[in-house]
Amino acid sequence: MLRAVSCLCAAVLACTVVSVQARLAAVTVVGDAIPVSLTGAKGEPARGRAIVTNRQLGLCLLCHSGPFPEERLQGDLAPDLKGAGARWSEGQLRLMIVDSHRLNAATIMPAYYRIDGLTRVAPAFRGRPVLSAEQIEDVVAFLMTLRD
Repeated sequence: MLRAVSCLCAAVLACTVVSVQARLAAVTVVGDAIPVSLTGAKGEPARGRAIVTNRQLGLCLLCHSGPFPEERLQGDLAPDLKGAGARWSEGQLRLMIVDSHRLNAATIMPAYYRIDGLTRVAPAFRGRPVLSAEQIEDVVAFLMTLRD
């Protein structure tokens, strides 16, 4: 009986992972960028800013700093986000967020829209991306507003 329950649980888990993978938007990398929106639409910069500054959702400010004077304790492990929209294209930013390991295998930045091939994943994120396609487009739209 215990073996049957274990098999059933494994099958349900496998189906859940497959269904999440099926829901991930197709990602086409061209050079150092993902030139096409994951959703087919532009993101909303205000929602993107909220994700970037949210320490429970985007977690960006753990490593990055930026033009957020109201936010205390910003990181210094990664590039400052100030001027990100002037330094990188929309497609480059999208790839950095989706899976920065494609650009730098030694990066400590997590892949926010990848679920396969990961080894150290918090239980809450196993089998699902950290951010949805819509959230990634919102973050990209916000970062593109950071021109100075």
